[in-house]
Amino acid sequence: MNILVCDDDKEILEAITIYLNSEGYQVSKASNGIEALKIVEENEVHLIIMDIMMPQMDGLRATIKLREKNNIPVIMLSAKGEDTDKIMGLNMGADDYITKPFNPLELIARVKSQLRRYTTFGSMETKSNVFKSGGLVIDDESKIITVDGEEVKLTPVQYKILKFLTANAGRVFSIDEIYERVWEETAFNPENTVSVHIRKIREKIEINPKEPKYLKVVWGIGYKVEKL
Repeated sequence: MNILVCDDDKEILEAITIYLNSEGYQVSKASNGIEALKIVEENEVHLIIMDIMMPQMDGLRATIKLREKNNIPVIMLSAKGEDTDKIMGLNMGADDYITKPFNPLELIARVKSQLRRYTTFGSMETKSNVFKSGGLVIDDESKIITVDGEEVKLTPVQYKILKFLTANAGRVFSIDEIYERVWEETAFNPENTVSVHIRKIREKIEINPKEPKYLKVVWGIGYKVEKL
């Protein structure tokens, strides 16, 4: 597995490289978003650890550009820990978020979790399954989602959330349940993380995200995909 680490702080860049190398990962390095996008274009990259504050092109703008063509998992890295920064990163297409200073064990755990989801998402060995709710169709073998015949592009995390809820259409799941099933780890204040991904999914599958046909909130309980 090749992981791209993008950070303008050379000490942090080298430290993360050492942690990842010790786990057997190959590491490519970049010091700004422009370099990162060029590496992705020219090499096979399975995951990106992207700092937010960088010269020339910051991590947020780089992630926006990346998402135009690619669904590689992105873990945002920043010294800022406020919820607004976390939500902004997730809104731009990031799959996860970790703040500096970070625990190396936590970073490695998040990397492994994202890679598990990405390889599962991309695997063509999965048994053929099709999940439907009205015009929403998820072909889990080809990993293609269509709404009324039009293909919809989701990130790996968004795909897993929607597949989980559609496979259990009609059943309401709490935010904690969704987080634990999709992220495969114990939920700890996951409200912002889950709600941002839900909103992004709605923007892609709903004609009117404010009045969703498929992905609905059940106030005070959680979310469900309507059984149609």
